[in-house]
Amino acid sequence: MELTKHGHACVVLGDGDRRLVIDPGVFTDPAALDGASAVLVTHEHADHFAPDALRAAMDADPALEVWTNRSVAGQLEGLGNRVHVVGHGDAVSVAGFDVRVHGELHAVIHPELPRIANIGFLVDGTVFHPGDALTVPDEPVPTLLLPVHAPWSKISEVIDYVRAVHADQAFAVHDGLLNDNGLAVIGGMLGERGPGTPTPYSRLAPGDSVDL
Repeated sequence: MELTKHGHACVVLGDGDRRLVIDPGVFTDPAALDGASAVLVTHEHADHFAPDALRAAMDADPALEVWTNRSVAGQLEGLGNRVHVVGHGDAVSVAGFDVRVHGELHAVIHPELPRIANIGFLVDGTVFHPGDALTVPDEPVPTLLLPVHAPWSKISEVIDYVRAVHADQAFAVHDGLLNDNGLAVIGGMLGERGPGTPTPYSRLAPGDSVDL
C-alpha cells in the first residue's frame, strides 16, 4: 500500500489501480479526488469535508461512493445509495479495502461548544486516520496518522496519544495551520529529542508518498 499526503488532513491510500481518499477538505487541492475509487470522511468540519468539491467529483464519476457518519451524509442529500453511513464498530469493504470504524465524537474544542460526530478509519489493518479525535482503537495499529496540531489539542495530549496507540510508526496530519517554525517545534517534541515517545515519527510534505 502507498500512502500519499495531500494537504492538511487528507491522505490517499493506493494499491494498484485503487485509490482511497480520506478527508479531502478545503485545505486540500480538489485534484486529490481525481481518479478516486472511494472516499472516507471522518466528520463535517471544512478542513476535512468540502461538500462542493466532493459533489463535483461524484458528478464527474458516477461510480464514486462515500463512507462517512450520519451528519456528513445529511449534507450529501440527493446522491442516494452512493453515500454510506457507518459508525463505531462497523466493518465494511470499500473499493476492496477492509475498513473498520472506531470512535464516535470529535475532541472537545471548548466546553461551551457542542461536540459533533467524528469517526476514525482503520484501513486494511494497517493505517488509522482518527479524524479530529484521540481515539485509541481496540486493535493493533501499525501506522498512525497523527493529528499534530489543532485548536482542540496540546502537545502533551498528542504525546500521550502516540504512547497509548503504540503504533509501529506515525506520520503527521492536521498540520496545515503550522508554518516551518511550528513544524520544527512539533517535530522536535515528537522525535528523538522529545520526551521519550516510543513510536518513530515522520512528516510527509504534501505530494510526498511512502510505501507501507
